[in-house]
Amino acid sequence: MYARSTTITAAPDRIDAGLAAVRDDVMPAVLDMDGCVGLSMLCDRDSGRCIVTTAWASEDAMAGTREGVRRMREQATERFGAREPEVREWEIAAMHRLHPVGDDACARVTWSCVDPAAMDRVLEAFRTDLIPRMDGMPGFCSLSLMLDRQTGDNSLTAVYADRRALESSRQRATYIRDEFRRALHMSATDVAEFDVVLHHLRVPELV
Repeated sequence: MYARSTTITAAPDRIDAGLAAVRDDVMPAVLDMDGCVGLSMLCDRDSGRCIVTTAWASEDAMAGTREGVRRMREQATERFGAREPEVREWEIAAMHRLHPVGDDACARVTWSCVDPAAMDRVLEAFRTDLIPRMDGMPGFCSLSLMLDRQTGDNSLTAVYADRRALESSRQRATYIRDEFRRALHMSATDVAEFDVVLHHLRVPELV
């Protein structure tokens, strides 16, 4: 499974217009494309940072839509009142769901980088260590890992039932995250928290 993430920094007063464009125009068109297995959108209204992620059944399916989504992305970016977005393509290396994601859900995304040669160790630690520890967190819903095997860049997203669960998990999640990174010699690049404003990913369990 593969994913394309588009990160947009929206003008604060244009977030709702941008969200409407993604929900009403982009999502129906993308979901109708061959090989698409869903779309999600994360939003931080304080910073204006929004991340739209589309998931694809294969690398070929994702590659085949690059031109088809370009104009839609440009139009949505205009609606957000944003500059040029950052677009990344990833392998969805792992996906774990403990509970369904609801409309009040929030997410914490952690970006890191690791030696590409250590990717198999990262995946093994995700399965055997990280998942069991996250399953015990109150309000925890799901955990996914996207990576770029060439650069070693990776994106880890933990979703919680609501803002209260996200906030109450912060200290424990930081400890787990830092321990995970130290064990695998991963360098941290960024951490951010978001509301899950669209949750229509149909990616199967991948562990």
